[in-house]
Amino acid sequence: MHKVTLIIPAKEEPNALPMVLNEISEKKLDLDIIIVIDEKDKETYDAIKNFRCKVIFQSQKGYGNAIIEGINACETEYSCIFYADGSTDPQYISLMKQKLEKEEHDFIFGSRYEKNAYSYDDNFITKIGNFFFTFLGNFLMKFNISDVLFTYIFAKTKSFKSLNLKCNDYCLCLEIPFKIKLNKFSYSSFPCIERKRFADKKKVKAFSDGMKILIYFFKNYLNFINKK
Repeated sequence: MHKVTLIIPAKEEPNALPMVLNEISEKKLDLDIIIVIDEKDKETYDAIKNFRCKVIFQSQKGYGNAIIEGINACETEYSCIFYADGSTDPQYISLMKQKLEKEEHDFIFGSRYEKNAYSYDDNFITKIGNFFFTFLGNFLMKFNISDVLFTYIFAKTKSFKSLNLKCNDYCLCLEIPFKIKLNKFSYSSFPCIERKRFADKKKVKAFSDGMKILIYFFKNYLNFINKK
């Protein structure tokens, strides 16, 4: 029985996602795969329906919702959020697993901004945004995470499920470290190189999604302060 499940949220990735699944198959990785998509995304579904993976249709819309439903459907000991566009390199899955087990953590955050790490998919705007939110999280919430918006995360599945995540959009990127901090889970990071996406278009809207995340951060930071 496999011990790891990759949770892959996908939206309009008919060209990139088959390439991702082929790469995983060629590397003969010992894991299960759950792909979560919108049931109206017929093109992506048709592109991957013959691969060895479980496909779940979202009950609601959004990147966060896809991850939440993937986590809830996971039955293995460990789970890992993985990108459908090819930017997350599968070579780090076993390395993050080794670190989690050796150091007895609940979560390992992939990081593009540590020594021996880099992002080939960042542009100037997204890089500034990532550094800004990472600074806010570390300064105000003491996250001690070097790349707070990168959701290449390896974890114990029971720990993931116990977070009881609620955000259906990209605010989930911050909800995860907020709830890890509040629940006093053990976590660390691992340096990763983020590759250029294989194909299709980036879905993140830097300014509008960034503003939602900013509002989410300060709303939850104030709640955190008031509970102290």
